[in-house]
Amino acid sequence: MKWKEQLLNLTPYQPGKSIEEVKKQYGLNEIIKLASNENPFGCSPNATAAINQPSSFFSLYPDGYATNLRNAVAEDLKVAPEQIIFGNGSDETIMMLSRALLGPGTNTVMPAPTFPQYKHNAIIEGAEVREIPLVDAQHDLQAMLAAIDEKTAIVWLCSPNNPTGTYIPDQDLRLFINQVPEDVLVVLDEAYCEYVTVNDFHNSVELVKDFPNVIALRTFSKIYGLASLRIGYGIGQPELIRAMEPVREPFNANRFAQVVAIQALNDKEFIETCRQANQEGLTQYYQFCDEEGLKYFPSQGNFILIDFNVDGNEVFQYLLERGYIVRSGKVLGFPTGVRVTVGSREQNEGLIKMMKQFIRERASLS
Repeated sequence: MKWKEQLLNLTPYQPGKSIEEVKKQYGLNEIIKLASNENPFGCSPNATAAINQPSSFFSLYPDGYATNLRNAVAEDLKVAPEQIIFGNGSDETIMMLSRALLGPGTNTVMPAPTFPQYKHNAIIEGAEVREIPLVDAQHDLQAMLAAIDEKTAIVWLCSPNNPTGTYIPDQDLRLFINQVPEDVLVVLDEAYCEYVTVNDFHNSVELVKDFPNVIALRTFSKIYGLASLRIGYGIGQPELIRAMEPVREPFNANRFAQVVAIQALNDKEFIETCRQANQEGLTQYYQFCDEEGLKYFPSQGNFILIDFNVDGNEVFQYLLERGYIVRSGKVLGFPTGVRVTVGSREQNEGLIKMMKQFIRERASLS
């Protein structure tokens, strides 16, 4: 078979180890997974109730236009329904954009490190990838602007950025977009925006209104706790969304996701509770890092990147064997760190105790 040449050396996305896999491998009874930035508190009870459907629900195709969910999201954001496009998670929306705009002879600009699917999809489409290194964990916006030329099709911005948790202040973001050519799409991936607490974070609805070449991506996988149902969406001006629709797969948002997401969206009390608990959890990790003299980046997401100043795989493996799954920074562009999802207070306490144990045992060997 004549596979695309760019696929031959492209590594598939590597998800973190599953709970079942770790239990079996190390003979453990209890596993705490804090690796994939999932919500440790699950989802809204209203969403849980909405999953119960009659058997006839299974046999029918979903509404291809996701009408009810579309209207609910549009009302929540105060935008027109025509400004929304749904995907099988944000991952599919990223793939749709790449398929629509990228190809041989084009290039795409992105920070590095950041969410790897931007680069992954660009390579599949045969586009040139221009990665601009972060500076002190922040987007180097001036260097990104300098990398744009007449062949640039997409610029990717992740705010808060994964894996650092850092964000782009609104004033800086607007200044940047003002300087991007109007025929270049700016993709603003804000998967963690509901966790943000700073005052100078951007308002994506206003940005989309002011700039026709901007699309904002959101997801129900993070604070809403619906990662298993795979539902994400993009917000843009109607003309932009219409141009994307031909690459969207039919029935890509399943029926369960559409029904449950509406209930999750409407439970604002649950979201606020999760946001507050996340801030309390981050404070636990900040205190731990300060006490141990470890470098970290203050985070606006539900995760924290901690620099242990040793091989990140060593930290990852030590914690794994003791029932804690985190993400090694070695696969994220920070080889001496680990990325930790903020869990419940008890989960955080347990992991911090184990990380302190790692530090003490390693020190005793040196």
